Amino acid sequence: MKTKTFVIAGLVGGVVDWLLGWLFYGIIFADIFPQPEEGSNALLYITLGCFSFSFFMSYIYNKWAQITTLATGAKAGAIIGLFMGLIANFFNMAMDTSADFQTFATDIAISIVMAAIVGAVIGLVNGKVN
Repeated sequence: MKTKTFVIAGLVGGVVDWLLGWLFYGIIFADIFPQPEEGSNALLYITLGCFSFSFFMSYIYNKWAQITTLATGAKAGAIIGLFMGLIANFFNMAMDTSADFQTFATDIAISIVMAAIVGAVIGLVNGKVN
């Protein structure tokens, strides 16, 4: 694995993931998903989550899958997003009594789209940096 490629793709992917999260969860679907409270550490944790996810994908793409194209990155990202969305939402349904199927399905769709875009960007960066 090329460390430089891993780091650059992870950083770029993290920024893209953060911006997409702000767009989807903070603007487009703000009425469905709870918003962070003022003065909380939510923004820090959201940022750390975005970068953790993008470095996770960058590691998989660089170490195991050698994904270096936009199209392959998007396809792999969509699959990862599907499973990550299912995992998170099944646990959320188990723990949150106010969770409903509409929110469950919406969040999975958002997870797929966001991960596909982040995956495409990471794949593209991998191809350009290599």
